[in-house]
Amino acid sequence: MFQQLRTIRNAGPALNFRALLGLLIVGFGLFAVSTRNAFASTAITGTVGTSGKYLVTGAPVTTTAVTVLKLSFENNTPGTNLELCAGTSADFAAGTCSLRLSDSGGPGFVFLTITDTSQLSGKFIFVQRAVGIASATFTLTVE
Repeated sequence: MFQQLRTIRNAGPALNFRALLGLLIVGFGLFAVSTRNAFASTAITGTVGTSGKYLVTGAPVTTTAVTVLKLSFENNTPGTNLELCAGTSADFAAGTCSLRLSDSGGPGFVFLTITDTSQLSGKFIFVQRAVGIASATFTLTVE
């Protein structure tokens, strides 16, 4: 990159334009890569087994920021329905979904939930089976 800068200083007008254009393209590429990381997401794949529950967060959500959280939830197992829930540890233990973030349909249906993070503060996020008895796999994407 520094060699390109020297080339710009020492070359004629036509070469200066090409070198400057090359620098702009490299700069834009670096900006695009860093922007993509700002919108990174986390995908969690789990299985709700015989207990009928799956704990997603190992600790209660702690947030002070008022911001939007996007969750995409998909049940990958036919013949079952799952619920994406937020609640206390007692809610999880009892299988109570005090705040339903999303329901699931059959495989191939992805449901989007957009929520304010302040609603989740102090709560665990978990998945529980609502219909069926088979083990059910799911995919949860958090952005």
